[in-house]
Amino acid sequence: MNTQQMDQKQDITTALETRYLLYAVSTIMDRALPDARDGLKPVHRRILYAMNQLRLYPQSNFRKCSKIVGEVMGNYHPHGDKAIYDALARFAQDFSVRYPLIEGQGNFGNVDGDNPAAQRYTEARLSKYSIELLEGLNENSVDFKETYDSSDDEPSVLPANFPHLLANGASGIAVGMATSIPPHNLLELLKASILLVDKPNSTIQQLSDIVEGPDFPTGGIILDNREDIIKVYTDGKGSFRLRAKHHIEDLKHGNWQLVIDEIPYQVQKGRLIEKIADLISGKKLSLVQNVRDESAEEIRIVIEPRSRNVGKENLLTSLYQFTDLETKVAVNLNVLIDGISPKVSNLKELLQTFLDHRREILIRKSTHRLENIDKRLEIIEGLLQAYINLDRLINIIREEDDPKTAIIEEFGLSELQVESILNLRLRALRRLDEELLSKEQQELMKERQTLEDLLEDQRLQWKNVKDQLTLLKKKFAGYELCERQTLLEPEEEGSRASFQDVTVDDYPVTVVLSENGWIRSYKGHSLDNNSFKFRDGDGVKFSAQLSRSQQLLFITSEGRSFSLSLDQLKKDKGYGEPLNLIIGTGNVTSIVSIIPFHHGNKGLIFSKKGLGFLVDFSSLQASTKTGKQIFELSEGDEVIGLKEIIGDSVMVLSSSFKMLIFSAKELPNLKKGKGVRLQRYKGETLLDAMIFSQNQKDNVILKKLFAKYEDVRFWTGKRGLVGKTLPKKLLKKKMTKFEDLL
Repeated sequence: MNTQQMDQKQDITTALETRYLLYAVSTIMDRALPDARDGLKPVHRRILYAMNQLRLYPQSNFRKCSKIVGEVMGNYHPHGDKAIYDALARFAQDFSVRYPLIEGQGNFGNVDGDNPAAQRYTEARLSKYSIELLEGLNENSVDFKETYDSSDDEPSVLPANFPHLLANGASGIAVGMATSIPPHNLLELLKASILLVDKPNSTIQQLSDIVEGPDFPTGGIILDNREDIIKVYTDGKGSFRLRAKHHIEDLKHGNWQLVIDEIPYQVQKGRLIEKIADLISGKKLSLVQNVRDESAEEIRIVIEPRSRNVGKENLLTSLYQFTDLETKVAVNLNVLIDGISPKVSNLKELLQTFLDHRREILIRKSTHRLENIDKRLEIIEGLLQAYINLDRLINIIREEDDPKTAIIEEFGLSELQVESILNLRLRALRRLDEELLSKEQQELMKERQTLEDLLEDQRLQWKNVKDQLTLLKKKFAGYELCERQTLLEPEEEGSRASFQDVTVDDYPVTVVLSENGWIRSYKGHSLDNNSFKFRDGDGVKFSAQLSRSQQLLFITSEGRSFSLSLDQLKKDKGYGEPLNLIIGTGNVTSIVSIIPFHHGNKGLIFSKKGLGFLVDFSSLQASTKTGKQIFELSEGDEVIGLKEIIGDSVMVLSSSFKMLIFSAKELPNLKKGKGVRLQRYKGETLLDAMIFSQNQKDNVILKKLFAKYEDVRFWTGKRGLVGKTLPKKLLKKKMTKFEDLL
């Protein structure tokens, strides 16, 4: 390749990088991320501005959406009409946005997932919330920029009297970044903003005392505790667990049915019911007999149990696990802070950005008003001169060819003053009352002094911002939509486990997971392995004895936990069914432990690099098919097991057969984490761990390990030590786990 070709290749690479960077910036700024000041993307801002220009106010008549879309597309947003209409329609859907910015007339879609009617059939106008976003637009409160064809101007941001970004939320995907902001309660946001004005050093925890959590238009129940909510608002990332609201209706003869009153945010009711029906026909929801939709204006989904003896909480648990009656709402507070720079912000930063914007709006409006006052005072001064010299002015106007120049030369007035005098109609001359003009002049001078004081004193500016927010809070308090829709009911640890305590047809069960990933349950305990059925070449990988009412916990080498209700398994026939179709483990070979769930019990989860921690079984329960990440693994590490805590001592064994015994009290109890050092290694790995009690003298494994029980003390030490080598007689055996001694 010659030098010219090399230069050409470099030029192409540079050109591609430059163009892709421009595309990425354009996507981020113009499509995906909202402005933190008014909470709007350009298309939304242009829709509201175009409707404002068309004077489609709440008290005005509705106008065809096709007219509005055409206005937006032709003047401000040169993109497809479908994208514009979709954005417009969403702002009119009270199930999509917490505070609709547009009042719609016609079919704008529904919570079932049906699309809006065509734009030629629907009509719209601005809502009362939009007016608060647009108020002050004509008072030089924001900058304007040229439209795409330079034929007109459009605002670069709206004045926004309230924190719309958090009130209605936003979502979008750009190049290399995304945003997902849930809606919040407007009154709570205004209260938090007022607190931040009064106490600028307020912490996120103090703000969270007011902004308790998201407030979705479709209601529901948030299950996260206060600590988790504060963490999301502090990090600017995370998720909220949202559950449907329900009640139980008692019927005749002891029968009952479950009624869903509110569904999670952005869950389509039609698809939800279809999914439940599919699960019933596929025998995945064995406790459910039927589902039907009785919704009218309010949501009412009726779910019938298989029999009246079905445990209510068991039924709910299976529904939460396999359907969208419980979902996770992702949070990513990624916004354009100054309209240009994307940043993942916390709750305080977003509120402070809004407050700084309001202060800037106040300064600009005050400056604009001050300029108008100065202009009016100048005119009044000229009119007072005209009042005093009215006859002479009339003569000049009648006799002079250029009365404007003559008046300026004789009376020393400015061009603005003379223009105002010359533009007076004859009928207005009788109203040139010196007393009225002097009174107006005094009032304007007083207002001018107030504005000057305001512009010079930052404390007065913040007081004015606070007063505006307080008035707005009182105004919104009377609006129907401002009451909190979403409840906050933190789910207690292990509460889902207690759901399994009461069930129907409870009996002992042995669950067998095969090497090839087939799972099946057998009635009874202490069964002969020969009674288990497998396909050719398959065999037992794990087995567990439990009762039909219990859940089964699975731990994978990736550090994820899964939970399985035995109601999800088909009847005890055949070779079972593939586990990866029931829970989202993917590769079943990654499962390292299965263990029956016991409410209140704990386990030791440990990894190949000798890290581990104690975890409550309730923390291992996963509410979704995708499981839950429990162990945060470092590179090259993997989880090798979970052992139930049934004693006070922990015994660990390394790949070089060095053993260490230490107290279980030295281990931290975590919901999830990276763990602490169990045993120190130099090139070795952890083989196995075992939990036992110091007074457990009949333990078979202990008897195999130690000739005398007192020898246990020889290997006892502090957590994190290297340990001591096993006796030579045991080293002859090929041990990979303590059970190999049996």
